[in-house]
Formats: sequence, C-alpha cells, structure tokens
Amino acid sequence: MIEATIDITIRNAVGDAVDFVIPIVELMGAAVIVLGVAIAFTTYTLSELRIRPVPYEHVRLLLGRFLAVGLEFQLASDILGTAVSPTFDEIGILGAIAGIRTALNYFLAREIEKAQEMEKKGMLMMPGGAMK
Repeated sequence: MIEATIDITIRNAVGDAVDFVIPIVELMGAAVIVLGVAIAFTTYTLSELRIRPVPYEHVRLLLGRFLAVGLEFQLASDILGTAVSPTFDEIGILGAIAGIRTALNYFLAREIEKAQEMEKKGMLMMPGGAMK
C-alpha cells in the first residue's frame, strides 16, 4: 500500500515537472525560429540594398539552419509530452508529428548540403545576377 502511494507520488511529481518543462522547450524552439527569421530577413534586406551583398542561397542556408534547430526543439517538446503517460491516441499523433518534422528536417538538411556545395564551388548568384 505504501509502495503504491510512493509510486503514484513519484509519477505525479515527474508528470508535473514534464508539464512545466514542455512550454519552455516549445518557447526555445519558437525563439530559435524567430531569431533565425529576423537574422535572415536582415541579411536579405542588407543584401538587396547592396549594403552587404550575399548570395540568395546564403540567406536560405542561414534560415534553414535556424529552422532545423527550431524544429528539433519542437519535436523534443512533443516527445516529452507523450513520455510521461502516453495513450495510444497520443502515440499516434506523436508518430505523425515526428514523421512530418523528420521529413521536413531531412529535406531541409539536403537543401543545406546542396547550398554549401554550391557555395564552396562559387556557383551562387549575388544580388543583381553576378556570380560569387
């Protein structure tokens, strides 16, 4: 009887701790994405104004890195949400979300690799159509 009470108390404490952490992790992911959007937008604007020209692919690469990290934080919060006491519905929803986010990350990583290769080979276009 006492062991069951202790077990329930521990489960409740862990559940409360996870419920406290989930919005923080979600906020971290959102903050990374917002920061990435702001930095990429600033870089793009400065490039278009010819103040600090960079290739368009560089801006996409910059934003893509932030999106990839932000998505990882979002996926982590989803995993935390189902880690404590998952139902079959929650596991199914997590599986769908994880699948979609994993696919997004996969294609994003491929785009980043492609842009990095192009950047190394000097094949990126600068604003105005000039090659880097």
